[in-house]
Amino acid sequence: MIEPTTTIILIEDDKQIRRFVRAKLRDQGMTVFEAETGQQGLIETTNRKPDLLVVDLGLPDRDGLDVIRDVRRWSEMPIIVLTARTGEPDKIAAFDAGADDYLTKPFGIPELLARIKVQFKRRNRGGIDDSSVVRFGPTTVNLATRIVTKDGKSVHLTPIEYRMLDVLVRHAGRVLTRRQLLTEVWGPKHLNDTHYLRIYMGSLRQKLERNAAQPEHLITETGIGYRLIGVQ
Repeated sequence: MIEPTTTIILIEDDKQIRRFVRAKLRDQGMTVFEAETGQQGLIETTNRKPDLLVVDLGLPDRDGLDVIRDVRRWSEMPIIVLTARTGEPDKIAAFDAGADDYLTKPFGIPELLARIKVQFKRRNRGGIDDSSVVRFGPTTVNLATRIVTKDGKSVHLTPIEYRMLDVLVRHAGRVLTRRQLLTEVWGPKHLNDTHYLRIYMGSLRQKLERNAAQPEHLITETGIGYRLIGVQ
């Protein structure tokens, strides 16, 4: 259920799309403010401090990626990209800039609402810090003690495996690009070592998923990176 006081800024230069999305989101009890340029959107976002930002990438005055980067300098609010750009490089660039989700046009309102609800669930779980205990499927991760269990039994992870899991847990629900994971786990000198990710993700799935061949939580975002879902 989305809170009735939820405020969303929609940055989109197509007037028809703006009006359509605004009407449908308002039907769900949300307050929506519109902006047709990147600059106007940044002003609205700064002044209104919304709960979530929906931004197009093809804006008339500046690229939506720059808008996302500007917002990320001061806020961790959820950002959903809504764009006609369908290429994997565009998606990777958006996630690297700080987007939380990516929806391509044409789109359906039910799908947009589902994406919004996922982001609010993620936010309402509260910040995951060093004292958190998180669960997904049969797995429990205690970040304070660094103890990982599956079905109540201790699971041994190598230092790299744990570091990778730690990054995924702290960004649960959010797509992490290969570049982001390589930087946070191995460092910026290893941006071309994408085979590391396949090896260690395979190992984590073997140890933590019920069925490594059909993972339910450690999910591959094809051509982009990985996402941890189903965290409680």
